[in-house]
Amino acid sequence: MSIKIKSPKDSFTIMNELVLPNDTNTLNNLMGGRLLHWMDIAAAISAQKHCNRIVVTASVDNVSFKQPIKLGDVITIEAKVTRAFNTSVEVRLDVWAENIPSGARAKSNEAYYTFVAVDQSGRTIPVPELVPETEEEKELFAGALRRRQLRLILSGKMQPNDAKELKALFFPE
Repeated sequence: MSIKIKSPKDSFTIMNELVLPNDTNTLNNLMGGRLLHWMDIAAAISAQKHCNRIVVTASVDNVSFKQPIKLGDVITIEAKVTRAFNTSVEVRLDVWAENIPSGARAKSNEAYYTFVAVDQSGRTIPVPELVPETEEEKELFAGALRRRQLRLILSGKMQPNDAKELKALFFPE
């Protein structure tokens, strides 16, 4: 059975959430854990669209909060696969917060999640190849290999000297 080749647009997912009182802290700001939960759901949907399989979260890169998201804001999470490896995919997320009455809309977060495709028994399985089409997709695709090497180093699964693409950033030949 051959694995289908897909483009990032095949996995593009948009998810919206309304920030309600139960989602906020005592300052009426969205709790970070709630946003991470929503981001995980959007990223999983995107990864499943690419893989046509069950996926499990393998890692979440550093997530920084650029500004507070307020009670009543509408959150828009955009997710798409940036690169496929053997059994895993990297998903890029962009988070926007919008105050509907004022019309103000601002980017709140961005992050990368990694998912692994599994079969019904929980064993890893190959994922479809991803071919980027736009210039932005090609840049994200190229950077994904360096981000993956950094994740593997931080998790102790790769030695720094083996991360050739990452080393090239710091020690060009």
